[in-house]
Amino acid sequence: MAQKSELGMPELREARSSGTWLLWSVFLFSVFVNLLMLTGPLFMLQVYDRVLGSRSEETLAALFILVAVLYGLMGILDYARGRVLARFGARFQSLLDDRVFDAVLRRAILPQERGAPSTGLRDLETVQTVFTSPVMLALFDVPWTPLFIGAIFIFHPWLGWMAVFGLVTLVAVTLLNNFLTRRKTLEAQNSSGQASGFAEQVRRSAEVVRAQGMGSAVSVRWHSLRDEALDQTIKSSDWTGLFTASTKAFRLFLQSAMLAVGAYLVLQGEMTAGAMIAGSILLGRALAPIEQSLGQWPMVQRARAAWSDLARLLAATPPEQDTLALPQPEANVTFKGVSVVPHGGKTPTLSGVTFALAAGEVLGVIGKSGSGKSTLAKTILGLTHTVAGEVRFGGATLDQYGPDALGAYIGYLPQNVVLFSGTIAENIARMTAMPDEAKIVEAAKRANAHEMILSLADGYKTRIQSEDSQLSGGQKQRIALARAFYGDPVLLVLDEPNSALDNDGSVALNLAVREFKASNRSVVILTHRPTAISECDRLIVVDNGRIAADGPRDQVLQSMVSNAGNIQRSMTKMPKSGDAKQADTVKKSDNKVVTS
Repeated sequence: MAQKSELGMPELREARSSGTWLLWSVFLFSVFVNLLMLTGPLFMLQVYDRVLGSRSEETLAALFILVAVLYGLMGILDYARGRVLARFGARFQSLLDDRVFDAVLRRAILPQERGAPSTGLRDLETVQTVFTSPVMLALFDVPWTPLFIGAIFIFHPWLGWMAVFGLVTLVAVTLLNNFLTRRKTLEAQNSSGQASGFAEQVRRSAEVVRAQGMGSAVSVRWHSLRDEALDQTIKSSDWTGLFTASTKAFRLFLQSAMLAVGAYLVLQGEMTAGAMIAGSILLGRALAPIEQSLGQWPMVQRARAAWSDLARLLAATPPEQDTLALPQPEANVTFKGVSVVPHGGKTPTLSGVTFALAAGEVLGVIGKSGSGKSTLAKTILGLTHTVAGEVRFGGATLDQYGPDALGAYIGYLPQNVVLFSGTIAENIARMTAMPDEAKIVEAAKRANAHEMILSLADGYKTRIQSEDSQLSGGQKQRIALARAFYGDPVLLVLDEPNSALDNDGSVALNLAVREFKASNRSVVILTHRPTAISECDRLIVVDNGRIAADGPRDQVLQSMVSNAGNIQRSMTKMPKSGDAKQADTVKKSDNKVVTS
C-alpha cells in the first residue's frame, strides 16, 4: 500500500508546490510578526529597569505609544499571513477538486468499490483545512523558538538552560503523543465513518425500512456501530487530552519556576527585575507554537491519514489520456473475442464473446439472471475493461473516445433509474450548465414523454430531488429515456427499459425505438419482457458469459426459448397507444422470456 500511495504523491506535491510563493509570503510576514513578539518583553524590561527607576512619566507615555503602534502593526501582519495561508489552502483544493472528483467518480463504477463510502473529497477538505488552521501558522513560528531561547540566555544562563529543558520535554511529549494516539485516532475515525455510512444507507432506504418493519433492527445495529465509534473517540480523546493538559500544566509550572529562579537571581544581584519578567514572557512565547501544535494534534493526524488516502486514490486512478476528437461514428458495434474478468475474481463474466451490430439494427439480449447481460452492456458503454479481445464502435476502439464524447454518442437507460436534484429539464439535458431547450423538448418527444411532462404542475421546470417520490417509477423511466435521447446519440443501450412502464408506456417505448432505428441508428435492449423485444431484429442469448445463440428474432425464439409461442402471440397483439382492451390482453400474456 505504501508503494502504491507513493505513486500518487507527485500530484499532491505539485499542487502544494504551486502555491510556494504564497508560503514565502507567509514566511516573510512571520519574520516581522515574531520580531514584533519581542515588543512585550522589551516593554517590560524598560518599564521595570528604566521607568520605575527614573520615575519618568514622559518615558512611560512614549514607550506606551510605541508599544501600541508596534502591536497594531503586528496584528495587521498576523491577520495578513492568516489570509494568505487561507488562499494557499483554497488554491491547493481548487487545483485538485476536478482531479479528485473524477477519480471518485471513476472508482465508483468499479464492482469492488460499489456501495463503499467514498472519502476522497472529504479527505481533500481535511487536508485543505489543516493548511489554513492555526497549527500551520505554528509551523512558521517554531523556527523562532531558538531565537527566543537565545534571548533568554542573554538574561542569564540558568534561565536559558531551563528554557532548553522545557523545549526538549515538550518535543518529547509531542513525539510520544504521536506514537501513542495515532492508531487510536485512526480507529476512531474509521469507526465513525462506518456508523455514518450505515446511517446514510438506512436514510436512502427509509421506505423499505418503514414498510418492512426494520426500524428497530436497523436502529440497534446503528447504535452498536455508533457506540463503538464513540468508545474509540473517547479513548483517543482521553489520550490526547492527557497530553494536552499535561503540557499546559508543565508550561505554566515552568514559567512560574523561571520567575522563582529569576527572583532568586535578582536577590543575588545577578539580573534585574525587568529581565526576570521579560524572560518569563519570552519562555511562554518560545513554547507556544509547540503547545499549540500538540493541542491540535488530532487534526494533524487526520490530515496525514487523508493525505495518504488521497495519494492512494490518485495512484489507483491515474489521469485519463487526452484523445483526438473523432467525428460522429456510425452506429455499428463489433465484439471480437471479448473476455471480462471481475476485479479480484477468476471466473470470467464474459468469455470469448464475438458478434456485430450493424447500423439501423435493433439487437435484443436475453438470458438468465447472472448470465452476463449487464456486463455486456457495461462493456459497450466502456464501464468495464476487457482482459482479452476488443470492442469497436464506429470502427474505433472505445479507448479512442474520451468518456464524455463516448457518452454523447451513446444513450443509456439503466435498469435502476437515478435522477439528480434539479429540474426535469436539467435532468433530461444531463445536468448541462447551458442546455439547449429545443433539444430538451425534442428528446422528450422522441421518448414520448413530452405530454406526460406537460401534465405536471410546473412542466419541465418541475423540481425533483434525487430520491423524490413525487414521480412514479414509470415517469422516472420515461424521463431517463428522454435523457438517453438528448443530444445526438447514434446508439441506445436500454437495460430493462419497460420494467416500470404501463402498457401505454411500453407502446410509446416501442414507437421511440422504431423511429430511432428508422434514422439508421442502432439499439441494444437487455430484457426479459416480450413487449421489449417486439422491435428487435436479432436476438442474442447469453449463458454463463458466452453467446449461446445469435440470429433473427423469431428463429432464436423458436430454438432457445421454452415459451416462444406465448411470446410471439403477445408480440403480435401489441396495441396502439390508448387501446385499453387490447392492452389488457397483452398485460395478461406478457410473460417473461424463459430460455431453455
